[in-house]
Amino acid sequence: MEKGHAILELVEAVPRESRASLSLQIRAGEFVLIQCRDPAWATAFAEFCCGLLPPQEGVVRFYGLEWTRLSSAHAAALRGRIGRIFSEGGWINFLDTETNILLSQLHHTRRSRSDLRSAAVSLAHDFGLPGLPTDLPSTLSPGDLARASCVRAFLGEPLLLVLESPLHAQYQDLALPLINAALAACNRSAAVLWLTPGDVVWTDRSTPASARLRLSEQGLTRVRGVA
Repeated sequence: MEKGHAILELVEAVPRESRASLSLQIRAGEFVLIQCRDPAWATAFAEFCCGLLPPQEGVVRFYGLEWTRLSSAHAAALRGRIGRIFSEGGWINFLDTETNILLSQLHHTRRSRSDLRSAAVSLAHDFGLPGLPTDLPSTLSPGDLARASCVRAFLGEPLLLVLESPLHAQYQDLALPLINAALAACNRSAAVLWLTPGDVVWTDRSTPASARLRLSEQGLTRVRGVA
């Protein structure tokens, strides 16, 4: 997809159990930062954008397609083009971490496991891991699990990246690799949606975001400066 085409669109979309009408368009090549101080609301918004929580009013489109008009199989296939970092969880704990990382691409593409593993190992090095973790996710340190989450999200060159509070105090060193990966994704015409409670990436004026917004139960507001 060429830069400038809409990847994610919210048109007067109202999440369930909310009165806020949300309108947002993220185009190919854009890196959008959204500050949300309520973790539960940030997760709900991420689910909303990924078509997992249907709006009670309005429209949510991904890649020009309205989530609520798709069959469950078609919607699941489209979600295979979204890379996501979850603020908590998102792991299948009876599978080793390597399989967790590869699973979506093994399901949604015809790439061989060896090809995917090679790409994942390269990403692992980019994010500061010596290789792909083979232990269960529950046994990894918080920092290594965060790095593994980055590998899983960026594997397969997704069209949209939804990064839900990807940084925490104990691994701020992930900020630069994540920004670099996000910008590389934008350069290949993907779109990046980075949700944050207000971390170093939000407060750093040099972060090259296309737009900065704040999200609350009252809606989305555009931010000119950083505070």
